[in-house]
Amino acid sequence: MGIASDIVIILVAALIGGLVAQKLKLPLILGYILSGVLVGPYTGGVTVSDIHDIELLAEIGVALLLFALGLEFSFKKLKPVRHIALIGTPIQMLLTMGLGAGIGRWLGWEWTPSIWLGALISLSSTMVILKTLMNQGWMGTLSSRVMIGMLIVQDLAVIPMMIILPKLNDPQAGLPLLAWAAAKAALFLAATILVGTRVLPRVMAVIAGWNSRELFLLAITALGLGIGYATYLMGLSFSFGAFIAGMVLSESDYGHQALSDIIPLRDLFGLLFFASVGMLLDPAFLIVNIGAVLVIVVLVAVGKALIFMILSKSFGYGNVVPLATGLGLFQIGEFSFVLARMGVQTNSIGHEVYSLVLTTAIITMLATPFVSGLTAPLYALRKRKFNHEPLQTINIPSTGLRNHVVIAGGGRIGQHVAQVLQRLDLAFVIIELDFHRLEQAKAASLPVIYGDAGQQVVLEAAEIEHAALLLITVPANLVSQAIVKQVRRMNPDLDIVARAESLDLMKKLYEYGVYEVVQPEFEAGLEITRQALLHLNVSTSEIQQYTDAIRRELYAPMYEKNYSYRTIADLRNVAGMLELAWVNIVSGSAMIGKTIGELAIRSRTGVSVVGVMRGGNLHSNPDAEFRFMPEDIVAIIGKARERCSFQALAGSGACDAQPSFGNETR
Repeated sequence: MGIASDIVIILVAALIGGLVAQKLKLPLILGYILSGVLVGPYTGGVTVSDIHDIELLAEIGVALLLFALGLEFSFKKLKPVRHIALIGTPIQMLLTMGLGAGIGRWLGWEWTPSIWLGALISLSSTMVILKTLMNQGWMGTLSSRVMIGMLIVQDLAVIPMMIILPKLNDPQAGLPLLAWAAAKAALFLAATILVGTRVLPRVMAVIAGWNSRELFLLAITALGLGIGYATYLMGLSFSFGAFIAGMVLSESDYGHQALSDIIPLRDLFGLLFFASVGMLLDPAFLIVNIGAVLVIVVLVAVGKALIFMILSKSFGYGNVVPLATGLGLFQIGEFSFVLARMGVQTNSIGHEVYSLVLTTAIITMLATPFVSGLTAPLYALRKRKFNHEPLQTINIPSTGLRNHVVIAGGGRIGQHVAQVLQRLDLAFVIIELDFHRLEQAKAASLPVIYGDAGQQVVLEAAEIEHAALLLITVPANLVSQAIVKQVRRMNPDLDIVARAESLDLMKKLYEYGVYEVVQPEFEAGLEITRQALLHLNVSTSEIQQYTDAIRRELYAPMYEKNYSYRTIADLRNVAGMLELAWVNIVSGSAMIGKTIGELAIRSRTGVSVVGVMRGGNLHSNPDAEFRFMPEDIVAIIGKARERCSFQALAGSGACDAQPSFGNETR
């Protein structure tokens, strides 16, 4: 069967490797690489017959990886951490390249492979870090945003590195070629952007208008790979063209749909790429060179960690951020495999260097979840051993804080809550670790403390012992748990309302004694369901019974533990079952000029008038002497039939009181 049988072997092996990686909570790409090792030519057993054919297919995987990267690229993601991402990352890469070149020269290599080694180790793994952050509950923290911002710039740097590094083989001839390549790249980029902004939207609009999912997928795939092939014909990188195509398409109205459609195809061909990477790894090489491999792993890991930590500190990030960045980004990334493959194909590096880099990359990737997991305990140890950092407080009342609300997290949710409390003249203080958000709170004249809400000194500055309520609005699981544990030690009786991103976190927070836990996705889903049922004319009472049952099921621990919470929830549900509607009184209505008492609205229609909006002013609970005028908007409460009777009296038209489904008699 030739290549067909090879693809089947790789897919089955990758499935097994992926299942093992998933079970061990490791990134799937590690499972794919190890599956490639098992079916490669160095391990015996079931072996792929023609690695070269698989490598050709893997080139499509590389192009699709960079095409998807272009689709996902957005300068908005870099804005909160733009300084360290756009300035600090190039500095980090240059320093790491110097480290790698030094290691290469120490091993006795020539300058060209040494520089290649530096370039290969300068990249970190986006896939491994994202998976690790999600598993550890660090997504949404300032540390995660710094790391992701730097990773985005690193991924973008792959493109110029793919153009520049192969020219190092012949420096004298390479400089003119490099200048010409840069000129061609600039011209091609300008032409692609011009065509992409003028022609591409019209073409995609026509194709999307045909409502064919298959044709749309074919169009975006042909676009990405076709532009990539055009760059190849111009003497540039195939992958460079695919990236530019994705970046141009991301600015159109079809970028999000293109990304969602291309991801399965990208993952399938990406699987072939990572498997082909593993096929070139020789386990015998690892055994023979285990000493050199371990030395390089230690030098790379420690060197990169120190570089990231020092840079983070230099750009003004304190607390846990430098430690988290250093322990998170020390590994070698997946795009290093792309560069290494190009180095082998252009004879810039030999198979020995390739195997050494590949082995080092796999080991550092495997170590990432464990090393990154040391961040929290090491930071806690540092806090106990050393003096606390000075705290920055802004807009704190001169009279101090008493009976106030402490808001842990000054993001969108935290600032919305703070603005409401500010309007109601209620005392509160925000605790925020993100300097950008700190500046936003400062500009809005909100009282804020710069620091980590999980640390005792910060909570002491927020007067947590005298607080009336703590609101935890941060989405990171690990951060929420740390805050609750610390607060429980300092003020065991304080009521806490927390945000949770998963059911597992909800259960843990309840176990720690949190008063109420809110899951935003669950509440949003319930509200969407409620709106859908209202649109289908299901009665409010039926909808409320349904949502109440679902909410009770999810929030069962609070219903069982706290009687007052159950009472408040029941009152809220009863209020939700009251059907309120606003009705316009049109010109010519029999109600105009008459009072509520004269019209006998309650006995005549069955509704209760609870408010009247007139000229922008609300008259709440009007008495029987209230006289209606044209253009009044009346708030009424009653059942569907009763509301329809009032609408007819107001002259605003008849309505259909019959539900589309349901057994309620109205």
